[in-house]
Amino acid sequence: MYNNNVNLTGRLTADPELKTTLSGIYVSTFSIAVKRRVRPNEEQQSDFINIVAWSQQAEFVSKFFHKGNLIGIQGRIQTRKFTDKNSNNRTVFEVVADDIQFVEPKNKSESLSHSSDPVEPNDGSDEDLPF
Repeated sequence: MYNNNVNLTGRLTADPELKTTLSGIYVSTFSIAVKRRVRPNEEQQSDFINIVAWSQQAEFVSKFFHKGNLIGIQGRIQTRKFTDKNSNNRTVFEVVADDIQFVEPKNKSESLSHSSDPVEPNDGSDEDLPF
């Protein structure tokens, strides 16, 4: 048996977007920047991962997380196929969040997301992120 489990830690690239389906279920979409090393002694690069959260998880992430917050996601990879407005077949890869966690202390999260002053990274490793 194969398992489709994903654990990610990254920073939100924008505030989560909360919507309601026609049947009244909450859904939130957002993306996170996740660092990775290409080779030893090389600079880290970031992957931008699309995340979808449903119901209570959608409400939770939309209420408590903002652009720049460090977030932990546990979920599964899902693919969706659709035809775009130009009749091109498209495939989207995204992570469906089953569990969302705070990764940094609340006061640090608030200072990153609500401060008007620039925040200096504490270890210099966030320099390549777009926020």
